[in-house]
Amino acid sequence: MEIDGGHLDIKVETENWQTHARIPAARLRELVERIGGAGDRFLVVQRIPDIPDVFAQVWHEEDGDYRLEHRLGEDGFYGTNLAAAGQVADLMTGWARQDAGWDAGVVWEPIDLGPRDEVPELPDAVREKVEGRVRARLRCGYDSRRTLVEIAEDFLVDGDERPVSRAQAWRLVDRLWLERLTEQEAWEGVTDPERLTGAFRALEASGITARENFACCRGCGMAEIGAEREGARGFVFFHQQVTEQAAEGYGLSLYYGGFDGSEETTAGVGHEVVAALRAVGLSAQWDGSPEKAITITPLTWHRRLEG
Repeated sequence: MEIDGGHLDIKVETENWQTHARIPAARLRELVERIGGAGDRFLVVQRIPDIPDVFAQVWHEEDGDYRLEHRLGEDGFYGTNLAAAGQVADLMTGWARQDAGWDAGVVWEPIDLGPRDEVPELPDAVREKVEGRVRARLRCGYDSRRTLVEIAEDFLVDGDERPVSRAQAWRLVDRLWLERLTEQEAWEGVTDPERLTGAFRALEASGITARENFACCRGCGMAEIGAEREGARGFVFFHQQVTEQAAEGYGLSLYYGGFDGSEETTAGVGHEVVAALRAVGLSAQWDGSPEKAITITPLTWHRRLEG
């Protein structure tokens, strides 16, 4: 599908570890035409939000055909060989837009994935603990499926004891991910986290480094934000612990400051942050003191998953 501005609702990952999210069709074409050299031979494209076992991918080496494949969840996996980058780009764009008949005119061959491995059920006590942690992170809304799998696999590790295998973690995460996607279908209109993202983008455009879900805690965030400066005069962020609190219904605390360290700049940044939040319809609470955090409350934390 295409979103506002003609951008495709997809995320593209490349062999050289680049990620491109919500890009226009022209940019997707450029990426397809680029691949072929060493270390940059394939693209994997997922929808936003990510859907388990639904993706398209292409592999290409110089002087060879393009190998285009797409997965339909449990309904099949298909591939074809094509000579021209333009045809590949057209097909991937049609897939991204979910155009009816996007795959017509090409001979697709089924790909045999072989028998599925049996994945043993987790003991109830283990499953309930891991589910609780994954659900909490799902409510925050920032983690990919891959990150959630790592969390699920590592959550109860004790020395050499690993109660959850990678396969068990994937199955648990995918089940809970799909449940959350179903929940968010009931959310109407622009959500508070989307308003917050809009405010942060406006602050970025005005010369203030703005980071969501940044670092694990306030101390780490304050220590690390300087590396994000890139010519900005000030900063604002909220950290992962605060995100979890917001997802539990306790509002959100924002930390801010001036990169010159002065109280005057910090207070000025605080006023700009409050103005940006109020401009998008969020309720910002702050007494004007540069030593106090800015809080957003009330706040309904409905952040849509991306993946």
